Amino acid sequence: MRRIFASLSLALLAFNAQAEVINVETAELEALIKSGVAVIDIRTQPEWEQTGVIQGSKLLTFFDENGKHNAPAWLDKVKPYAKPNQPVIVICRSGNRTQAVSNFLSQQAGYAKVYNVKYGINRWIKESRPVVPAAPILIACRADKTC
Repeated sequence: MRRIFASLSLALLAFNAQAEVINVETAELEALIKSGVAVIDIRTQPEWEQTGVIQGSKLLTFFDENGKHNAPAWLDKVKPYAKPNQPVIVICRSGNRTQAVSNFLSQQAGYAKVYNVKYGINRWIKESRPVVPAAPILIACRADKTC
């Protein structure tokens, strides 16, 4: 009986300690950015150049043009901007890729609170929210070897 109770207690603790993925729309995204939560833009360089990026975003491609990824190496690049005990926002073009990345961060990488931008940069731009050109950011992060 004690073993059953102990097992149930551990299971409940594990369930309560699970990370949280929260789907957000642009108004919530704007508020999170203003509060200082890091934004990780996981798109590819051509996508950043085509649309621009949200000011202050960290440009860290997760999936390459062929759909391949190196999650451990990518995670090493994320940690300077958001540690597992800090909230983090992930954004892509439409919110599809970030759903998978959000789940990875919360379920495998131990991030406690992950915000997935539901409709991605497309909705942000459609609502006439500001973007900045990616080129200067790419130059700076390449010089620092952070993107």
